Amino acid sequence: MSRQITLTFPDGAQRSYEAGITAAEVAASIAPSLAKAAISAQLDGAHWDLQWPITADAKLSINTMKDTVPALELIRHDLAHIMARAVQELWPDVKVTIGPVRDHGWFYDFDRAEPFTPEDLGAIEARMKAIINAREPVRTEVWERDRAIAYYTENNEPYKVELVNRIPEGEPLRMYWHGSWQDLCRGPHLQHTGQVPADAFKLTHVAGAYWLGDSTRPMLQRIYGVAFRSREDLKAHMTMLEEAAKRDHRKLGREMDLFHMQEEAPGQVFWHPNGWTIYTTLQDYMRRRQRADGYVEVNTPQVVNRNLWEKSGHWENYRENMFIVEVDEEGAREKVINALKPMNCPCHVQIFNVGLKSYRDLPLRMAEFGSCARYEPSGALHGIMRVRGFTQDDAHIFCTEAQIEAETKKFIDFLSQIYADLGFTAWRIKLSTRPEKRIGSEESWDHAEAALANACQHAGYDFELFPGEGAFYGPKLEFVLTDAIGRDWQCGTLQVDQNLPERLDASYIGADGERHRPVMLHRACLGSFERFIGMLIENFAGKLPLWLAPRQVVVASIVSDADDYVREVTAALTAAGIRAEADTRNEKINYKVREHSLGKVPYIFAIGMKEVEERSVSVRQLGETRTRTAQLDEILAELAAEATPPDLR
Repeated sequence: MSRQITLTFPDGAQRSYEAGITAAEVAASIAPSLAKAAISAQLDGAHWDLQWPITADAKLSINTMKDTVPALELIRHDLAHIMARAVQELWPDVKVTIGPVRDHGWFYDFDRAEPFTPEDLGAIEARMKAIINAREPVRTEVWERDRAIAYYTENNEPYKVELVNRIPEGEPLRMYWHGSWQDLCRGPHLQHTGQVPADAFKLTHVAGAYWLGDSTRPMLQRIYGVAFRSREDLKAHMTMLEEAAKRDHRKLGREMDLFHMQEEAPGQVFWHPNGWTIYTTLQDYMRRRQRADGYVEVNTPQVVNRNLWEKSGHWENYRENMFIVEVDEEGAREKVINALKPMNCPCHVQIFNVGLKSYRDLPLRMAEFGSCARYEPSGALHGIMRVRGFTQDDAHIFCTEAQIEAETKKFIDFLSQIYADLGFTAWRIKLSTRPEKRIGSEESWDHAEAALANACQHAGYDFELFPGEGAFYGPKLEFVLTDAIGRDWQCGTLQVDQNLPERLDASYIGADGERHRPVMLHRACLGSFERFIGMLIENFAGKLPLWLAPRQVVVASIVSDADDYVREVTAALTAAGIRAEADTRNEKINYKVREHSLGKVPYIFAIGMKEVEERSVSVRQLGETRTRTAQLDEILAELAAEATPPDLR
């Protein structure tokens, strides 16, 4: 007699089936229309292929194209396979490797002697659409390791042989066929190629990528694509990409003369005067905000002996991302090994540990604009958004367990004011809870997770729950901003940590006279100044709010006879606290206006003899086509108010 299993559906209904039934068969047993619309399933929360057998009692739901997250995952994953099939049909000698799903699409890496051209991408797209329109079935099998190796060896696919050998013993080796073309893949996938929308994808570009990210391995060609559920969604995304290209902080950084990067200092920023003005203005703003919110500011060493990193656990878990500094110390038998700090937290514990702390000293909010260095692969570097040398607006709150909720709410309130001041009103919170591998008691996890959730609600914010995605030592909140063109940026964080105080022996004297471990809340608002400034530039398309703009006003002469008044106006602006400069070059005014508009100067004052006689200025605001005339005293007062940072108004 066959073994029976019980499946529970989202509406609470339960049905019995024979063990080994597939999700496709379950869908067919419910309704023919559901079987036709089904694309995959969720089995006890895991994404499940319709062809995979179900062997135990479980909670089951059937996904259709209306279920956005699984639908997009499958569309993009299937397109990776369909693209690889199209490439090998067009160029049979090409070797295939891997093709994962990524934000908005996918990529696939190929080993091909000749570079792919834009014309090649058009040919690949056309072949992909033909494969989709053929509506060929997708099927899957589980193979033994020896069979898979023999298959890929016979078909001269060395990268697949290596991938098979990398899969741990005991894990199933799943083989997927899209029509007659086969690939090694974990799955799941759609049920036939025709389920992919043929008019909702596009191949975007080709880039180089080392095999498995290892610079000692072969350089491959990576083809990127984007895909959505509808043609309209694709069109909206392509429009967004065009707008993003116009806002690219690297392009605007050149036009505004903010910074540059060069080979001699990979992943590090050379700030020009204009860019450094933005940096220091933002830092001064954050310093004032933190001081007003009860933070003390500290500064800690950049080069720290490995002993501290070993005690904190970073040496074991983070060493590959650290820059190592070896020093011939006088009298030492061997080189002393240090590291540039990749983060500030262990050093902050050292300050906390100096002197005896009482429960009356808590919470202690300790902030640092800490210069950090982390090794990022050269292929991951991206302007000032992804760098090796950066400054965190970092702080650590030492508190008791009972204070976690109140301090978290206080931080959310603090953060919301900062984001509003910086022009971001749309943001959301993600709460990541205990992972499978973790330390600490279940009671402490219960308390910490509840404290973060309650703090969000009491601050007036909902949150998205991400079960199992917390760190091994504590749950965390992530704050995700949405910019002017709809892109998401994860910036602020708050992480509960009871591990580091334990490892570094931090303690305070409680009301009972005994020693207790503090809880450490790691928190950041901007993340890093470099990345956040890149974000600001792109969000505002370079047209920064006046208080942040590095060059706030340019006073430009129309005729040389007006030069003295130009200098007088510039001096008056400077005295009013406005960053102003004079342009008395022997150039036409239209040329000056175009040049300074390209540099995103918020205000340009044009001065001719009429303005000299009337003691007025002709004002042109960035983005406006018309000019207006204003009296000097009036415009000084107006701009002085606008140029005042939000916290000082």
